[in-house]
Amino acid sequence: MPKQFGLGKISVSNPKVWVVIGVGVAGIVILAETRRRRRLRVRKLETEAFGAFIERFELLPFPQPPPPAARLLLSGLTFAVKDIFDVKDYVTGFGNPDWKRTHEVSGKTAVVVTALLKNGATCVGKTVMDELAFGITGENVHYGTPTNPLMQSHIPGGSSSGSAVAVASGIVDFALGTDTLGCVRTPASFCGILGYRPSHGVVSTIGVLPNSQSLDTVGWFARDPAILHRVGNILLPLKQLEPRRTRCFIIADDLFQLSKVPKQKTVQVVSKVTDNLSGYQPPRHVNFGQHIAANVPSLRGFREQLMNMQNGISTLKALSSVMFLLQRYEFKTNHEEWVKSMKPRLGSDVSDKVNAAITATHADIKSLYKVRTEMRAALRSLLKDDGMLVVPTVADPPLKLNSKKGLSTEFQERAFALLSIASMSGCCQVTVPLGKHDDCPISVSFIAFHGADKFLLDTVLDMYSSLQEQARLVSHSSPLPERNGNMDASELLKEKGNAAYKGRQWNKAVGYYSEAINLSEMNATYYCNRAAAYLELGCFQEAEDDCSKAISLDKKNVKAYLRRGTARESRLFYKEAFEDFKHALVLEPQNKAASLAEKRLRPLIS
Repeated sequence: MPKQFGLGKISVSNPKVWVVIGVGVAGIVILAETRRRRRLRVRKLETEAFGAFIERFELLPFPQPPPPAARLLLSGLTFAVKDIFDVKDYVTGFGNPDWKRTHEVSGKTAVVVTALLKNGATCVGKTVMDELAFGITGENVHYGTPTNPLMQSHIPGGSSSGSAVAVASGIVDFALGTDTLGCVRTPASFCGILGYRPSHGVVSTIGVLPNSQSLDTVGWFARDPAILHRVGNILLPLKQLEPRRTRCFIIADDLFQLSKVPKQKTVQVVSKVTDNLSGYQPPRHVNFGQHIAANVPSLRGFREQLMNMQNGISTLKALSSVMFLLQRYEFKTNHEEWVKSMKPRLGSDVSDKVNAAITATHADIKSLYKVRTEMRAALRSLLKDDGMLVVPTVADPPLKLNSKKGLSTEFQERAFALLSIASMSGCCQVTVPLGKHDDCPISVSFIAFHGADKFLLDTVLDMYSSLQEQARLVSHSSPLPERNGNMDASELLKEKGNAAYKGRQWNKAVGYYSEAINLSEMNATYYCNRAAAYLELGCFQEAEDDCSKAISLDKKNVKAYLRRGTARESRLFYKEAFEDFKHALVLEPQNKAASLAEKRLRPLIS
C-alpha cells in the first residue's frame, strides 16, 4: 500500500470537502464585499461631508447626570471644530501639512471644546481652514476647498470654511471657528447660515492657536437660532437674568452703499420687522464713516495717506489698514521663528500675506492699539445700552472657485471696510441670512457694544423667524408700475431743482428732481441732475442708480457716465468706475475729468 503523508488524499466525492470549499469561497466573497462596501461608505461620507473635514473622529460627551437632574443643554447635538483647536492625542494642523509635520500631538483639549463635551455635545472631527488662518476665501491648496452647499461653483468663505460648510450642509448641528478679520462672519454669509463673533476676550482661547491675539475670537455657526443661543449659554459668561430692554437698530446708510443688494431686501426687511414687534424703537439712521472720523482721532494720520479724506468710506479704509498692520505685527511676534526655520509650503495668496507679515517693520505700535481703544469707545457712544448697528456682512457675493483674477483690490477693500468694525472695536457681531438676491445668499449683521453678547443673542432669537418671513415676502413682491406725467410741469420742477442745486440746497434739489421724475419718468436729464445732488449728499448708491437709468435712456449722456464713475469709485468699485470714465472719454476725448480719473484708477485695477 502506498504510504500516507500529512492529511492524506482529499476525496472529491466527499460532500464535506465541498462544504469546506464553499465556506472558504463564501468567506472570501463576504470579505471582498465588506471591503467594497466600506470603501463606498468612506466615499459616500467624503461626498456627504462636502470636503469640510481634514480629520474625522468621535469625542463622546461627558456622562449625563442621572434623574432628577436636568438634561444637559447640548445633549444629542453634534459639532465640528476648526483645525486650530487642540484636541488631546491629535495634532493641531493650523490648515498646513508642514505645521502638522513639525508639531507634536496635543496633550490637552481646548477649554471651549471641553466645555461643549461637558454639556452633552458630541464632536465628530476637525475641519478645513485657510492656512495659518490667513484669508477670507476658504480655499486650501493642500486639503482642498470645502464645497459651498448653496453655490457649489463658488467659494465658501474663510478662514473657517470647513466649519461653515459642515453646518450649512447639515452634517453637524453647530461648529466652532475663529474670527480674526472676518473668518466666521464671511463664510456664514456666503453659506447662508448664522455666524457669531463674540466680544473680544470673553470666550477662552486656551488651546487655540493664535493668529493675532488682539483680534482673535472663538466664534460658532448654526442653522437654528436656538442652537446658536444654547452654545452661547455654554461658552459665554452670560447673566441668566437680565432686565428687559427696548432695542433700537441703528442703520449705517453709508455702508449699505457698498453693497449691490437692493435695500428692500436688507434694510427694509429689518425696519418692517421692528415695526411689527413689541419692544423695538423705530430704526435710526447714521453715516457711520463720519461718526468714526469724528470719534477716532488716532485714525487721522492713517487717513492722510488716502485720497478724498472727507469721504467717510476712506475712514473705514484707514481703519482696515490699521487692522492689517496690527495683525501682521502680532503674527510676526507669534510665528516668525517657525516660518523662517521651516520655510513651509504655502498657497500663493497665503504666502504673500505671511511674507508681508514676517518682513514688516513697525515704527509706532502704540498708535495701532490706540485706534482699537478709541474704536471701542466710539461704538459704545453710538450704541449706548440699547442700540445695535445694522451693516451688510460683506459687500459682494461669493467669488467663483479658482478665479484667475483672485481677490481684487476693490473686493478686499469693500469687504474689510465692513469687517474691520467689529474686529477693531472688539464688539460682538452676528451674521443673519436673509434669503437670496440673483441666486446668491445675502445677509445683514447686527453689532452690539462690547460685553452685550446676551443682549445680541436674545435679539436674534426673538426676531429671527420674523426676519425670515419678511425676507420671503420681499423676494416674491412685484415692482411698482410706472407712471407718466406732464412734461411742462416737470420742466418747471427741474428748473427749481437746478436753482436749489446752485444754492447748495442739495436735499431740496433732490426733492424737486424727484417730483419731475414722477411726472416724466423717461427724461434722462432729470435722473442725471438728481444724481449730481445725491453725490453732494454722499448718497453714492442712489447716484449710481440714477445715472444707470439716465444711461439706459440716453447712451451718449457723458455727465451720467462721469457721475456714475464718481459714485462707483466712492463705493470702491474701481473696475466699474474705470469703465465709466473710459466710456466718457470715448464720447468726449478731451474731457479732462474723465482723463484724470482714468489715470488715477488704472493702477488700482491692474
